[in-house]
Amino acid sequence: MIKHLWLFAVVCYITTGCSTSQRTHNQDAEIFNNGAVVTAHPLASAVGVEILQKGGNAIDATVAVQFALAVVYPNAGNIGGGGFMVYRGKNGEVASLDFREKAPSSASRDMYLDKENNPIVDLSLYGQLAAGVPGSVAGMDEAHKKQGSLPWKELLGPAIRLAKEGFPITTQQASEFNRYKERFQQHNKQGAAIIKETEWKEGDLFVQEQLAETLERIAQYGRDGFYKGPTADYIIAEMKRGNGIISHKDLEDYQAIWRTPIVGYYKNNKIISMPPPSSGGVALLALLQSVENYPLKQWGFQSDSTVRAIVEAERRVYADRATHLGDPDYYKVPVAELTDATFNKNRMAGVSLAKATDSEQVKASTFPGYESEETTHFSIVDKDGNAVSLTTTINGSYGSCVWVDGAGFLLNNEMDDFSVKPGSPNMYGLLGGKANAIEPGKRMLSAMTPTIIEKDGKLKMVVGTPGGSTIITSVLQTILNVLEFDMTAQESVRAARFHHQWKPDHIDVEEKAIDTKTRASLEKDGYKINKRGAIGRVENIVVLPDGRLQTGADPRGDDKAMGY
Repeated sequence: MIKHLWLFAVVCYITTGCSTSQRTHNQDAEIFNNGAVVTAHPLASAVGVEILQKGGNAIDATVAVQFALAVVYPNAGNIGGGGFMVYRGKNGEVASLDFREKAPSSASRDMYLDKENNPIVDLSLYGQLAAGVPGSVAGMDEAHKKQGSLPWKELLGPAIRLAKEGFPITTQQASEFNRYKERFQQHNKQGAAIIKETEWKEGDLFVQEQLAETLERIAQYGRDGFYKGPTADYIIAEMKRGNGIISHKDLEDYQAIWRTPIVGYYKNNKIISMPPPSSGGVALLALLQSVENYPLKQWGFQSDSTVRAIVEAERRVYADRATHLGDPDYYKVPVAELTDATFNKNRMAGVSLAKATDSEQVKASTFPGYESEETTHFSIVDKDGNAVSLTTTINGSYGSCVWVDGAGFLLNNEMDDFSVKPGSPNMYGLLGGKANAIEPGKRMLSAMTPTIIEKDGKLKMVVGTPGGSTIITSVLQTILNVLEFDMTAQESVRAARFHHQWKPDHIDVEEKAIDTKTRASLEKDGYKINKRGAIGRVENIVVLPDGRLQTGADPRGDDKAMGY
């Protein structure tokens, strides 16, 4: 029953952990013996642990968590979006699953430009035209068929109950629901479960009957319960209500794709991450290779020299990202060149840490034969050592703000992740060019960076985060926090963060990131400091030498680590 599930989550929340086996504290890091789940919402984490305790494996828990997040975390958890999954089996086999959204077949390169060839910003951000063809349901169906062990219907059961019977919303959710009310009303004249006449308050029950019916169809018919039949009809009706272009054929033709993961090394640690159309794995590995020769451990966490080395690496890697990365099914992406350790070390050879490089002087690399923030993440490890790192998104917070009437879920606004016009930034300030131009059926470029690390043939870390353009740099810093600065899993995600993405040419810093003295030193040498709010919401699991699972749930949100 949902009541026992909610009570289970609340008790775990109060006691700062959940366990039916030995649990210890290590500077606030929870440690579990048999399995761990870290997600953006305590109820979703509880669902994952419940599946593991029933004998399900990491993929079973992944499916259950993904659908639970679609219910309890609608600003990013979804069935109307897409994402990427990196998997490592207990015997060391690795795989990555691409269930990224795709441009509809009627999409065109200039579809968001006005008569003067200027971007019409809101068209790619809000309303039906902003939506790409969703991939989440197909992705979970594909993952379950290949690696699942428990029955599909059983894995959707918790999400269906949460939607049908409701759950108490958190303080943060109440604030967000109220803040987005006007925009929800603007794009949902038919009404939506998330629109309430009065203000939402912490503890209010959020019931989603239409979503429960949609999930029941998916439970009964698998992917056909979403891409065909009544749910598909509801999506197409929603397209016709606005200016959307997704068709029945677009839905029926969608396929999730297994791809070869990006694999490389950082100081004898094997890095396993997501390949294009995610830029995450390529950029992460390039960043790690770029800073590998610097004595970061000796310099210390966020010391003057450490920050300079990381920022200069980020400046160059993001310049390459803007030019060379896109959907490999549509564009020849120079993956081998961009992830070559010698290339990335040489890229830093001319860097002087005495003075900031002007981003205008940093150009993308050239290679022969090549032309020129709302997401959520969860990490899972089961008792056998199977591991999943999965990042999923509808792009902006609450996506396009279009609630599919009759089906009860939000559509993504992923079309904004394409390069709407070369040289024009998207909502995260990221630039792009031909490699990421809009084409029918193409997957838009992403910064999502689900990552798994192993050392000496054994699982070491499962990590990832939301955060738009800051995803890659947040994962980078979390990895360095563990591998270089000896932080626990919880310390690694709690630590303050900074970010640079080539353009705009400044360092974004959280309030507690980079101390005052270091900031002054950086500014003296030409680095621009831009104060901003929270960067990322990282979920991390670190495997200790004795095999136990140390967890880190980001305190920037309602994130929760649970296990047994």
